[in-house]
Amino acid sequence: MLIGIVGKPNVGKSTFFKALTLSEVEIANYPFTTIKANEGIGYVKVECVEKEFGVKCKPNYGYCINGWRFLPIKLIDVAGLVPKASEGRGLGNKFLDDLRQADVLLHVIDVSGTTDEEGRPTTNYNPARDIKWLEEEIEAWFYNLIVREWQELKRKAQHTDKPIAILAEKLSGLKIKEEHIKETILKLNLDEKFWNWNSDMLFEFVRELRQISKPIVIVANKADMPNAEKNIETIKKETRSKVFVCSAEIELALKEAARDGIIEYVPGSNSFKILDDSKLDEKKKKALEFIKSYLEKNGSTGVQDAIDYAVFELLKAIVVYPVENETKLSDKEGNILPDAFLMKQRSKAIDLAYRIHQDIGKNFVAAIDVRTHRRLSKDYELKHNDVIRILTR
Repeated sequence: MLIGIVGKPNVGKSTFFKALTLSEVEIANYPFTTIKANEGIGYVKVECVEKEFGVKCKPNYGYCINGWRFLPIKLIDVAGLVPKASEGRGLGNKFLDDLRQADVLLHVIDVSGTTDEEGRPTTNYNPARDIKWLEEEIEAWFYNLIVREWQELKRKAQHTDKPIAILAEKLSGLKIKEEHIKETILKLNLDEKFWNWNSDMLFEFVRELRQISKPIVIVANKADMPNAEKNIETIKKETRSKVFVCSAEIELALKEAARDGIIEYVPGSNSFKILDDSKLDEKKKKALEFIKSYLEKNGSTGVQDAIDYAVFELLKAIVVYPVENETKLSDKEGNILPDAFLMKQRSKAIDLAYRIHQDIGKNFVAAIDVRTHRRLSKDYELKHNDVIRILTR
């Protein structure tokens, strides 16, 4: 799973990216072998099963605060977002190349309306316009990729009993799968024999395919600034995408204060606790008072909520805890609940085995549900918060 963060200049995208990637504890390890310069590690939040079992976990990756488990996930900062990126304007080609890798997009907009479509300072700008032209850019890119070879695609499809596979092959570079195409066709009630589509049908197909294969979450940033409130209501009326009211600047301030031992703060919370008054001057005290009132009004900064929604609602992820010792809930070194894997819904026990290690998958015999002690086959469909032991030969 890869989360793309997009947004025009000066909307707080860099602050949002930093707020997501800064953790409250020093973490030496990541479960990813390569992190590119424009990639980072964010964390999604789930309630850890340690509470249920009355133990204290020791994560190999990520961290746990007060019973909340934070699991690492890759983020990519998508560059070059300006109108007409699909025509090569700005860093258009780089933007599209980065974009193709993402499974879901977090679109950071300036909901205060103080930056125009190029990111220049202005007043009374309607941020809903940014949502519209971003969607249009991606849809134009999809459409052009198909249209350029439309006649050849139609010719190939008419000579096979699997026409959808022809489209899927063409769009595979965008991480679009046959299931995305099938869902789109079904939703629009289109004929699978796409050579019968007219241009309007093709365009509707592209629009819906974008929504399904590259869903967008709107991060209405700078919500702590004047004029933000009225723009939020406008945006919610004008977009199909989920909108999260957000202040990345406040989230970053909270995480930095937590890192420095000034406060205790669990990302996504509606409050924090001051730990050390001696580190606070008058300016910091006033800032924390403002932050407190913002959280009381909005419930959270919105940063954690946005990434959690992207992963668990749009990408349909579940969390599964593999253990080697089902009695102690540990690995062979005695670490309690060391791993928590993000898996896709409908993943099977055999998928978990391969996720742990290739050899474990190859030598799979059965799985054990730690709660019920039931023996499970390789086709057992994993559930959220399952704690599983894999048996091998």
